[in-house]
Amino acid sequence: MGAVTDDEVIRKRLLIDGDGAGDDRRINLLVKSFIKWCNSGSQEEGYSQYQRMLSTLSQCEFSMGKTLLVYDMNLREMENYEKIYKDIENSIAAAHEKISECKKQILQAKRIRKNRQEYDALAKVIQHHPDRHETLKQLEALGKELQNLSHIKENVEDKLELRRKQFHVLLSTIHELQQTLENDEKLSEAEESQETQMEAEAKQ
Repeated sequence: MGAVTDDEVIRKRLLIDGDGAGDDRRINLLVKSFIKWCNSGSQEEGYSQYQRMLSTLSQCEFSMGKTLLVYDMNLREMENYEKIYKDIENSIAAAHEKISECKKQILQAKRIRKNRQEYDALAKVIQHHPDRHETLKQLEALGKELQNLSHIKENVEDKLELRRKQFHVLLSTIHELQQTLENDEKLSEAEESQETQMEAEAKQ
């Protein structure tokens, strides 16, 4: 047989002693009882040692069964804990995904809220302006007024052109009248000079 390592010895002692309830001591007592039973002198003493050995064996078997049950229970608990751990990990991953999705929803909600605020601001600005029908009516009225003003402008320009022509005719007439007056004045002076000369000649 090979050398027994410390780990194996400890593991065997734990399997024998179980949870420290004195199984190792019971086995030592069993060995001592077996030695006494072998060395017993009378049948009555041997029978008594035999009953003690059976009782000790029963206690060891019970403790061993209890240890095996605890071991199986621990294995099942480990499996259960591993399952719970995996469930917790899955729950954490799902929670992270949900948080990420909630963050996206929050960003989308903020964007929608911002758009609504901008829409409300635009709606308030639009409410301060007349509607399309009223604007078209105002444009139509302005168009008619502009057309009317254009006619008035044309009439004024026509009148102005007429007055300009009349003024030109008036200036021409005044100029001709002035020229005529000047000519008449020259003729009068000539006639007066001629009469003065004739009167002078008559006196001589």
